[in-house]
Amino acid sequence: MTYEKLLLAAEQEHLAVKEKPLREHDGLIKGRRIAIRNTIQTQIEKSCVLAEELGHYYTTVGDIIDQSNAANRKQELRARLWAYNCQIGLRGIVKAFDRNCRSMHEMAEYLDVTEEFLKEAITAYRNKYGICTEFDNYIIFFEPHLAVLKKVSD
Repeated sequence: MTYEKLLLAAEQEHLAVKEKPLREHDGLIKGRRIAIRNTIQTQIEKSCVLAEELGHYYTTVGDIIDQSNAANRKQELRARLWAYNCQIGLRGIVKAFDRNCRSMHEMAEYLDVTEEFLKEAITAYRNKYGICTEFDNYIIFFEPHLAVLKKVSD
């Protein structure tokens, strides 16, 4: 989703989103307030950060800033997976393949995410699904590198 659409989604949940000076994080959520670091340059970067903060809103309980705690790390991963599914998902990988995107740069551009966000999403999907997974009429391989194959009907 674009940054504007994510802002509307946040508004529908009665969440206040403000761009503020943040020192250590690109985004933070506390209660119904989300702060996005005001020095983030592009709308695409902001959308990746806002998607993650919305992921925290939907999946996280309590203060999880201390990532030395295993339970907090687990919640962080859950929120990030929510964001990856919101912004990319297996459907997005397949759509990028169908649009002939053949590099990470092309895929990220097509999906309106940063390359870093896309690479992190693919790593998360590999950790969740293993070497490959089936989606609709496709097989998505995560190892040894990302590949998508369309299944042939009999």
